[in-house]
Amino acid sequence: MSIVKKPGEASKWYLPGILTGMGLTFKKMMGNLTKPTRMQTLNYPEEKFQYSPRFKGNHVLTVKKDGSIRCTACMLCATNCPAQCITITAAEHEDPTVEKYPISYEIDILRCVFCGFCEEACPVDAIRMGPEWQRPGLARSGFNYDIQYLAYRANLKGGIPSRVDDQERHDAGI
Repeated sequence: MSIVKKPGEASKWYLPGILTGMGLTFKKMMGNLTKPTRMQTLNYPEEKFQYSPRFKGNHVLTVKKDGSIRCTACMLCATNCPAQCITITAAEHEDPTVEKYPISYEIDILRCVFCGFCEEACPVDAIRMGPEWQRPGLARSGFNYDIQYLAYRANLKGGIPSRVDDQERHDAGI
């Protein structure tokens, strides 16, 4: 059973609530000025927050040992994406042992919800969520990541090798 209390006379006036809020704000401000070591504020960009190794940030396309992209253009990541932000264009490969490969792989990061479903859906460990979490930009076009940015950007230092070994997959007939 819920009991509804009738508002008192003091709640009809705005001034007591405003003064109480200003008093709490002034008290917190004076505490921050007198004891700055107890503040829970980070002075960004001088101080950066250290995320755990399990943090999932911007997308990364992994590469094989020979430097080529691991993606087989199976479209599972694009199909599994709830935001429909992944666009893949496939083509046939010259090598008869490789069925197809992506000639275009784009992710619209402004639509992405960073759920990680693309990473979970990929059967060949081609896409991962990397440790990066910030990338400023001025135009919307700067947030459409293509193959070159996803796999070979400078801070990846030549690409991230996959955890899946190509020889083991070939021997297993996969």
